[in-house]
Order: sequence, then structure tokens, then C-alpha cells
Amino acid sequence: MKALSVAELKAKFSKVLAEVRRGERIAVLESKIPVAMIVPYEAAPVGRRDVGFLDGEVTIEFADDFEMTEEEFLGSG
Repeated sequence: MKALSVAELKAKFSKVLAEVRRGERIAVLESKIPVAMIVPYEAAPVGRRDVGFLDGEVTIEFADDFEMTEEEFLGSG
């Protein structure tokens, strides 16, 4: 894993992005202290959501005219 100061990151941003696309993880440092990590993007899995402790106990269905997204309904949108 590489580590770059903010100044180095700003100066080499395009090259850093190319490295991240190839799978490299880059730590961002402020005063030699890690403050962030740039990692390759991974799409969130799409599919069935578990209901947590009620998994297998309940079924959630939305009517055809329901106008709220699942994320809004679950409070994350």
C-alpha cells in the first residue's frame, strides 16, 4: 500500500487514479498521519435484502402504486 501527502496527491492525482483502477490502495497523509484511504470502487451487491432479526419471519411487499423508494422507506435515502 502506498502513502502520499495531500500535496503529493494533488500533484499526481491522475496517476494515483490510474493506480487505484489497477487495484492499488492509497493512504492519504496529513502531517504524516493517515486521514483517508483511496480504494478501488466496488459496486454494492444488488439483490434480496435480509430483514435482520426478522429474517424468514416476515415478507415485505410494495403495492404497484407505492411512490417511495426502498431506501426512502428504510430511512437511508
